[in-house]
Amino acid sequence: MGVIYVLLTVSVLVAIIFFIAFIISVKKGQYDDTYTPSVRMLFDDELVTNKTNEK
Repeated sequence: MGVIYVLLTVSVLVAIIFFIAFIISVKKGQYDDTYTPSVRMLFDDELVTNKTNEK
């Protein structure tokens, strides 16, 4: 039964560490993408034609 408490404590600590690392990376701008929105309008959506309808 003691192993369950140890594993539960360790897993909660690891989850908290990953959550803190995620918050820090968001605040530092790691996930900010300034390039893609500016070029997204340059790429047209390609039309897919169905080969079976061309007979």
